[in-house]
Amino acid sequence: MKKTINTFKEAKLNGDKVTMLTAYDYSTAKIMEEAGVDSILVGDSLGNVMLGYEDTISVTMEDMIHHCRAVARGAKNTLVVCDMPFMSYQTSVYDAVVNAGRLMKEGRANAVKLEGGRVVKDHIKAITDASIPVCAHLGLTPQSINAFGGYKVQAKEEEAAKRLIEDCFIVQEAGAFAVVLECVPSALAEYITSKLDITTIGIGAGNGCDGQVLVYADMLGMFTDYKPKFVKHFANVYDVMKSGIEGYINEVKSKSYPAVEHTYKIDQDIMEKLKKEFK
Repeated sequence: MKKTINTFKEAKLNGDKVTMLTAYDYSTAKIMEEAGVDSILVGDSLGNVMLGYEDTISVTMEDMIHHCRAVARGAKNTLVVCDMPFMSYQTSVYDAVVNAGRLMKEGRANAVKLEGGRVVKDHIKAITDASIPVCAHLGLTPQSINAFGGYKVQAKEEEAAKRLIEDCFIVQEAGAFAVVLECVPSALAEYITSKLDITTIGIGAGNGCDGQVLVYADMLGMFTDYKPKFVKHFANVYDVMKSGIEGYINEVKSKSYPAVEHTYKIDQDIMEKLKKEFK
């Protein structure tokens, strides 16, 4: 049965936790769906883990559409949320609706995600008025990393915490069905969760949120450039992949691969005739 934004609503009402992971390709999305994840986020984090950028700012609409389309083909029964990349919605409400529509129509997403609170409330309302579900994103918003001056915990001071709470209510009122809270104090995130009607998805925001999201390359130990404090390695795929690749290299160089069982046969009489003809 297809998981939708109603899956999020029902989970919050029932006190069940929502699971979300990022994915950027068909094969990974297929595995995640078979494992039973509730939602897949096609995050602009693909800029870091897939394209090798230092941040998410360089990611384009074409990048997001391309990867989202692949994920949607692999996860037909999972809620697929696609990030709106930097400058795809900040320029105007009109641009926000058009680009959100492209992610739905061309990328085959089921919902979109955008960063910001009060400054994008009109954008969220307009997008939801166009029947496109919106997930908000507050706290540490990576597209604003230059304004923040680095990757830092947000809303630790009283005024900043008040502003975050207000922004959460603003995006809820604007029509968002969920809000990602990134790198905020756990006690604050738990309090916000208790006050909101919509689902909170934490990443570096403690266990009091309604659900959690992680970058899959982080939680599987594949991305080794850096490891945020909130990341737990649930497997060490890096070592497994590296070992497998080394094994392949060694067997090819030693001529033990491919072995007989990996090859195809031809009738020996045909080979003899070919040898005589092409001496």
